[in-house]
Amino acid sequence: MITAFIGVGSNVDREKHIRAACQELSLIASNLKMSPVYACESFGFSGNDFYNMVVRLDTSLNLVEFSAALKEIEVKWGRDIDAAKFQNRTIDLDILLFGNEISQKKPLVPREDIFKYSFVTQPLYDLAPDLVIPNDERTLCQILAAIPAPVALRRIDFQF
Repeated sequence: MITAFIGVGSNVDREKHIRAACQELSLIASNLKMSPVYACESFGFSGNDFYNMVVRLDTSLNLVEFSAALKEIEVKWGRDIDAAKFQNRTIDLDILLFGNEISQKKPLVPREDIFKYSFVTQPLYDLAPDLVIPNDERTLCQILAAIPAPVALRRIDFQF
């Protein structure tokens, strides 16, 4: 089994789609642990606020198989995977970490969003504060502090 960390986001019918994403992940993985859910403004475009969180899970799939399974979930729940990067999302599932694997080809892991966006790093930190990112010597706290323009986050009282 491989432990993976998945970024989960939605800005369309957010509560429904965050719950659906977690339910779908439970069908392809085990030992799910969820971070708190955060709300933040849409990034890179004008749209509804996003809900973002991170899920820690164990999977027997390899990286390519797991990535394909996540894409299937996104499409099932109405995501247009060929659409522009910054746009409204029913469900957005991103592999942040996949064990200690480092991949320079798609899917890229560790995902660079960990080092760029507080809406990714904060819930990851909440879930696993002592986590060591492969190929990086900094703590998640140091990575959070180094994000150049952190997005304002509001922790949501979310019931799964």
